Amino acid sequence: MKMQWTLIAGLVFALLTGIFAVINVDSVQVNLLFNTVQIPLILLILGCTLIGGIIVGSYGIFRQYRLQRENKQLKLRIIELENSTSSYSSPDSYTTTEPFGATETDSIAQTDSIQSGRKGNSADTL
Repeated sequence: MKMQWTLIAGLVFALLTGIFAVINVDSVQVNLLFNTVQIPLILLILGCTLIGGIIVGSYGIFRQYRLQRENKQLKLRIIELENSTSSYSSPDSYTTTEPFGATETDSIAQTDSIQSGRKGNSADTL
C-alpha cells in the first residue's frame, strides 16, 4: 500500500512540475562559470528535475545495496552463532544444580522451608 501512495505522489509531483515548466517558456540567461548561455526556462526546470531525480535514485540504490549487504552479513553471523551454540549444548551436557547425592524429597523440603520462611513462618512450624 505504501508503494502505491509513493507512486501516486511521484506522479502528482511530475504533473505539477510539467505544468510549472510549460507555464514558464521564456528564455533565461544561465551562467555556467566559464560561459553564459540562453536557454528556455522549461528546459532548465526539466533538466534540474531530471538531475535531482537521478541523484535521489542513485542514493536510494546505494542505500538498498548497503542494507542488503549488511543483511547478508547478519544472516551469516546468525548461522555461525547457531552452529557454535548447537555444538556446545548437546542434550548430554545439561547439568543440574543439585549437589551430588541429593534426593528429590530433599529439594522439595528445602523449597517448602524457603517459601514458608518468606511468609514469616519458621520452617519447623506449619
